[in-house]
Amino acid sequence: MNRTDILNSADALARLRQSVHAKAGNFYSMYSSVLGGIVTDPVLMVLPLDDHMVHRGHSVFDTATLTHGMLYQLDPHLDRFLRSAELARISLPFPRENLRQIILETAAASGHLEGSVRYWLSAGPGGYGLGPAECIGSSFYVIVFKQEAYPESYYSEGIKVVTSQIPIKPPLFARIKSTNYLPNVLVVLEAKDRGADNGVFIDQRGMVAESSNMNVAFVTKDRVFRHPPFDAILSGITIQRVLQFAERLVKDGELKEIRIADIPVGEARQAAEMMLIGSSIKVAPVVQWDGQAIGDGKPGRITKSLLEMWNEDARSAQDQLVPVPYPD
Repeated sequence: MNRTDILNSADALARLRQSVHAKAGNFYSMYSSVLGGIVTDPVLMVLPLDDHMVHRGHSVFDTATLTHGMLYQLDPHLDRFLRSAELARISLPFPRENLRQIILETAAASGHLEGSVRYWLSAGPGGYGLGPAECIGSSFYVIVFKQEAYPESYYSEGIKVVTSQIPIKPPLFARIKSTNYLPNVLVVLEAKDRGADNGVFIDQRGMVAESSNMNVAFVTKDRVFRHPPFDAILSGITIQRVLQFAERLVKDGELKEIRIADIPVGEARQAAEMMLIGSSIKVAPVVQWDGQAIGDGKPGRITKSLLEMWNEDARSAQDQLVPVPYPD
């Protein structure tokens, strides 16, 4: 058996360069408060192992969409990020405006007009204990990367979901967008094992909650848009915007009303349309749940309309778009 190498700094950096995988080309730029700046070399996009985000999950995050050189809904996402930080009892290393500026400058350093911008706030590095008293201060990280692309079939043919057997997070932890995403990961793995695309959390009362990292909404046969209340699930930024789109459809007579209230599973299964809503998937139709067709088993008209409205909003809604300060 060969002895394990003890590497000096130069050797370690050389090994890191050798270990860069092909997908690292999807990582465009990163800011680290530990480094105090932005890097564009994926080799340097690393975290200290003693950061409590890594070994304790004591951190929160959020994601904004980079589209046509603009950040879509940056401020609502940043507001939720700060609410999560407060609930997780993580102090800010900089004022909000500084965090916002760092996000924009990191997006600019990427040189890309399209992508995702994800940012984290952590209790910070300082040791391997449980509590954050040992941390030297909170840390802030931002990365710009190629946006996750879902298959076009998700929108043209629809998604299949299953009822998840994974226990749902308690309300407090569901409302905090933290890096403790193991239940969310297991929901997706469970769905794939069962030949589906995603899963749906059901609460202890038999009410529909949410999907892996997406909200779940329905359109009833009498054209009522239904969504669970937000007291025990994450209040998605995208669903809040989609609810505004749905209000337009009510005014246009396409929908009868919007109802935010508990949705028993039995009632949900009888819906004419079902959809998953989130910043990455946007608005995607669900056509099958536990092997049973939703509506006529095809993407519904209201779901398609809401997706079109989201796409148009991300292209042209000036009140939702923040320009990225790319260098001239």
